[in-house]
Amino acid sequence: MTQDAGPADAAVDGVTIRQLGSDDLGPDRLRAIRSLMDVAFGDDEEERFSEDDWQHAVGGRHFVLERDGGLLGHASVVERSLHVGGHPLRAGYVEAVAIQPTAQGRGLGSRLMAAVDAYIADAFELGALGTGRHRFYERLGWTTWRGPAFVRTPEGDRPTPDEEGYILVLETPSTPIRPLDLTAPLSCDWRPGDVW
Repeated sequence: MTQDAGPADAAVDGVTIRQLGSDDLGPDRLRAIRSLMDVAFGDDEEERFSEDDWQHAVGGRHFVLERDGGLLGHASVVERSLHVGGHPLRAGYVEAVAIQPTAQGRGLGSRLMAAVDAYIADAFELGALGTGRHRFYERLGWTTWRGPAFVRTPEGDRPTPDEEGYILVLETPSTPIRPLDLTAPLSCDWRPGDVW
């Protein structure tokens, strides 16, 4: 089933943002999105988009930015459980954000993220993502988490100091902790590959 993304689903300048579940994408669109990730993230060992990254991006809602049926951009939101100072929150975790390199610098990434942010604000207690591109997201209302980061494992919480300073959050109308202490410990559920 295709779910419209609301006003963002309307075509503007021939560009449409569609909101779809992973099962609604179909094999051709999934291949196109996976190829976009490879092109957008490149071959650099530190930056490249791995198979674990791809697995993290599926299973939630996909925001597909298209012009005339051609793929220009993508982002996905998957549900995760984040704990802020020990309090569990339902988080919309943003994955696989990319715009075709030839279409960058035209505001398409901001339009895509506006649809993503609206979905998170409506459906989750908190938005979160991991990135080194802070300025882009901060301009859209995201805030860098300043506290220590952990991953929850069967053996207990394990520090993830390499991720500290790279995690951003977005408060929503249903964020239950107000004010949100951005210096509190933040933990995520464990998953294969990059936990954040």
